[in-house]
Amino acid sequence: MVPTLHPLGNILLAERISARSQKLSRGDIVVFQSPEDPNKTPIKRVIGIEGDCISFVLAPGNKDQSKTIVVPKGHVWVQGDYTHNSRDSRMFGPIPYGLVQGKVLWRVWPFQDFGPLGPTPT
Repeated sequence: MVPTLHPLGNILLAERISARSQKLSRGDIVVFQSPEDPNKTPIKRVIGIEGDCISFVLAPGNKDQSKTIVVPKGHVWVQGDYTHNSRDSRMFGPIPYGLVQGKVLWRVWPFQDFGPLGPTPT
């Protein structure tokens, strides 16, 4: 999630209500149980919600191979902000709402970056 989150660590405040009620929006940052390893809890940005058409490159650096999918009902499409080095929905597909554990609202540490986490970086 570089540049949004620091690679050396962050303390974040997340809430579970939006995730449980399926009220997530494009641009939200979420914590979820990895579909590949249930012991991991990645943090990624929601890029697509159910019904959205998502186009993505299959392998970074190879612009010729791309794929388009429609996010199924009850799922979200997540990607890291640093797309060249991120294990996300491009590898494991859309994730069900049931794996989403919370929506990140605030960065608490490092203190110089204290504040709300905003929309997708430009």
